[in-house]
Amino acid sequence: MTTQTERSLVLVKPDGFKRGLSGDVLRRIEAKGYTLVALSIFTPDRGRLAKHYAEHEGKPFYEPLLEFMSSGQVTAAVIEGERCIEGFRALAGATDPTVALPGTIRGDLGRDWGLKVQQNIVHGSDSPESSEREIGLWFPGLV
Repeated sequence: MTTQTERSLVLVKPDGFKRGLSGDVLRRIEAKGYTLVALSIFTPDRGRLAKHYAEHEGKPFYEPLLEFMSSGQVTAAVIEGERCIEGFRALAGATDPTVALPGTIRGDLGRDWGLKVQQNIVHGSDSPESSEREIGLWFPGLV
């Protein structure tokens, strides 16, 4: 890998999975030119989610977030490409789907449902450090 080639964890969250949007999200990733390195579908357990969202422990949305993320299946993927962390986050759009721009995943496919926690279709790693940690949690064989 070159110095700019990165890997990122991408999750299609339970709301996106239930709505059958995994294929569209993966299509957009591949259309952007990123490579799918690993792919899995499963319902995450609270232990993995507690580690994944550890930095949010104690915040008011923490428990509703764990409840939401463990409520159904997710599509977990590792993608690779030049600056793919930044690129996927731009592709995903703002975390609030109401203000996410058209053309982004959240702007085109998401909306505010008025629930305790924002259900916004996807998660993407926010830094190389987060990516390494998250990939290790979701795909330990890749680290």
